[in-house]
Formats: sequence, C-alpha cells, structure tokens
Amino acid sequence: MTTFSSTDVDKLKRIVTEGIQVNQEIDTLRDGLRDTVKAIAEEIGVKPAVLNKAIRVAYKAELGKQRDEFDELESILNATGRME
Repeated sequence: MTTFSSTDVDKLKRIVTEGIQVNQEIDTLRDGLRDTVKAIAEEIGVKPAVLNKAIRVAYKAELGKQRDEFDELESILNATGRME
C-alpha cells in the first residue's frame, strides 16, 4: 500500500472534492439538457434520440464520418436485400 505525505494527502483531498463537484455539475447540466431536448423534440415532432444524435454529431464535428458510416451501412443492407 502506498504511503502519502501530508502534502500529497491535501492534494488528493482537494482533487477528489473538486472531481465530485465537477461530476455533480455535469449531472445537473446533463439532466437539464435531457429535459430541454425532450421538450423541443416534442414541440417539433422528432424523436429525442434523433435530436441528441444531431447534438453529438455537431459537437464532435463529425458529419462526414457519420455519412461514411451510413453509406457503408446502406451498402450492406442493400447487398443483403434489407433496404426498406
């Protein structure tokens, strides 16, 4: 078992406390976003999952990657006769 100096213990206490606070703030923000997405999705008639995906794609700026993956998926479904 590792033994920590009193300075290290102070640093560990501080970072754990700050980490807990940050995670609580993230949870609060995530809950608020979920509620907002649900309300907006309902107002405009889309599924919340689609709106959340749009947010994630926009955040990560990866529309091109998503298109490539969808093109590949479409090719597979087309090849297997599963396009509807």
